[in-house]
Amino acid sequence: MADRIDSFEQLEAWRTARELVRAVYSFFRRKPAAIDFGLRDQVQRAAISAMTNIAEGFERVHPAEKMQFYNIARASCGEVRSLSYVMLDAGYITEAEHKTLLELVAQTGRLVSGLIRSTRARTANP
Repeated sequence: MADRIDSFEQLEAWRTARELVRAVYSFFRRKPAAIDFGLRDQVQRAAISAMTNIAEGFERVHPAEKMQFYNIARASCGEVRSLSYVMLDAGYITEAEHKTLLELVAQTGRLVSGLIRSTRARTANP
């Protein structure tokens, strides 16, 4: 039997989302991105939303609530992905940085989808 996960910090999805947040913050430490307050705030909020909704979903007891928060986390990944193109087009990140960001977003999204599938399976087979 697999090791029991007792906290959201143990979830690979949460750890990957945390990496995503770190990456986003690092991009907005540089000018001119640092002074594009609207974009900076929106991208940072979306990345943070992915990470915190994974945590909140994990802490929920009822499967439907878990799935709701995991779905929000997955949608926030989509928001970061979309906004990454604005960052690229504005010249705030390089093509290589964009590729790295897309990989982090995709990995986080896949892991959150796994949490959704796992929750759904446990609900179907209690």
